[in-house]
Amino acid sequence: MSDPQLYVPRFNVMDPDDVRPFVAAVGTAQLVTVGEDGKPDATFLPVLWEGDRLVAHLARANAHWRRIVDGSPALAIVTGPDAYVSPSWYATKAEHGRVVPTWNYSVVHLRGAVTVHDDPDWVRMLVTRLTDRHEQPRAEPWAVTDAPADYVDKNLRPIVGVELVVRSVEAKAKLSQNRSDEDRAGVATGLAADGRDPDGLVAP
Repeated sequence: MSDPQLYVPRFNVMDPDDVRPFVAAVGTAQLVTVGEDGKPDATFLPVLWEGDRLVAHLARANAHWRRIVDGSPALAIVTGPDAYVSPSWYATKAEHGRVVPTWNYSVVHLRGAVTVHDDPDWVRMLVTRLTDRHEQPRAEPWAVTDAPADYVDKNLRPIVGVELVVRSVEAKAKLSQNRSDEDRAGVATGLAADGRDPDGLVAP
C-alpha cells in the first residue's frame, strides 16, 4: 500500500520485496503518536513486523504509553544507514562542476491504528518472540525460559505492549540511483575512505 505523505521520487522507490527484510534487519523504529492534547510523542523501540501488525513494548515509566489513545493513528519510522555525500566524489565534478552535496539514506514509514496491551501474557509472548528473533543466529542462543520464572515475571511488570495495525507502507531508498555508474563508484570510494561501509548506502 502507498501513502502520499512520504516524498518518494520514482528512482528512490524501494523494491517492495526488500521492504520487510529491511525492517527485519533494522529491527527498531521510532513510534510516533499524538495525545488527546495534540502534542506528539516519540519513542525508539525494538519491533517485530508480523503479518499486518508491528509490535513492541515500552517502559511503564515512560509516559508515552499512557498518552496513547487506543485506535488512534500512529507512525513507525524505520531508518537504515545514512551518510553525507560530498560532490567532490562524483566523476562528473571534473567534467562540468555542476554538482552539489546530498545525503543518502533508506527509510520505511508504517502507519496505522495503535493499541496498548497492558497484559502480562501478551507482553511475555512478545518478549519471547523478540528474544528468539535476535538470539536465533547465535551459536548458543539465550531463551527467556533460561532465567528463573519469578525473575522474568518481575522484569515483565515494568513494561507494557503496543501494537500498530499497519494500514499503509511507504519505503524510500535514496542511494544515488539518479547518478551515473561512475558517480556511484566515486561515492562508494569516498564513503570507504571516510571509514563507512558503502553497502546499503550506494545503489549497485
